[in-house]
Amino acid sequence: MSGRRRAGENDMAARAVNTQGADDVARRISKYKMLYVMLLPAVVFLIIFNYIPMYGATIAFKDFWMTKGILGSPWVGFEHFERLFATDKFWQVFRNTIEINLLRLLFGFPAPIVLAILLNEVRHKLFKRSIQTIVYLPHFISWVTIAGIIFSLLSNEGLVNKIITAFGGESVNFLTSNAMFRPLLVLSGIWKEAGWGTIIFLAALAGVNPDLYEAATVDGANRFKQIVHITLPSLLPVISILLILNFGSMMNGGFDQVFNLYNTMVYESGDVIDTYVYRIGLTQGKYSMATAIGLFLNIINFLLLILVNQAAKRMSGQGIY
Repeated sequence: MSGRRRAGENDMAARAVNTQGADDVARRISKYKMLYVMLLPAVVFLIIFNYIPMYGATIAFKDFWMTKGILGSPWVGFEHFERLFATDKFWQVFRNTIEINLLRLLFGFPAPIVLAILLNEVRHKLFKRSIQTIVYLPHFISWVTIAGIIFSLLSNEGLVNKIITAFGGESVNFLTSNAMFRPLLVLSGIWKEAGWGTIIFLAALAGVNPDLYEAATVDGANRFKQIVHITLPSLLPVISILLILNFGSMMNGGFDQVFNLYNTMVYESGDVIDTYVYRIGLTQGKYSMATAIGLFLNIINFLLLILVNQAAKRMSGQGIY
């Protein structure tokens, strides 16, 4: 009897805790109801445009016909994945995507960090704001416009080649050279996005206690030592999170940039998965194959995100969850 009594008391206590928790949630929702109302459009947007379309991923396992629709198209299982993995062209663009993104990570990721530190060291406010405006501006220019500028500068009859030939040199095929294309992608990407990327790092630096710099100055530390021992450690949490997110999009080739800059002469080094999916999906009508590629790459991105996040948490204690 005593055991039954204890069990009944435990059940009553558990129900009381659950009731109290539900009441707390209800009170919290009631207190912040306007914030939840403001959040509602974003939630609806995500459901409509991010979650409902996930059903379309089943196309990767079907022989999709537009006239039959997703439901009416017959199932083929993993046939598209088998054909995909047996295609040499897929592995070429897969390798190109990884190599280009590693170059972007190696050279492009540190660029806004360095630029933010340099801007943080500027003491003249007007000059600092002017520089910030100048470096932010390329972010708002479309890749179509930037590609036009690059073509005007680097084509065989462009300004750069005219300068080279004026000094007695031979014109360089910048836009049709496989050796030149990847550096062109990395450098143009840095020029366009490095300034915009400094916003997050400058916001993190704004929260650093000025007393730390004053104490370092009293101890005799110069500006370089202050950057190494105060500025960079203060940025490490933000750097860790952004690095994890960058690895989580490792399979994204940057369609806008590559599509507007590449040509058939540089497919060997510049054709990435995004442009390959565009060609076989939209221009050739192989929707099932294109969906299979996208699903496969999203799985890789997800696994990379999990692995890099776990590694970052073990090394620095910082992660996105």
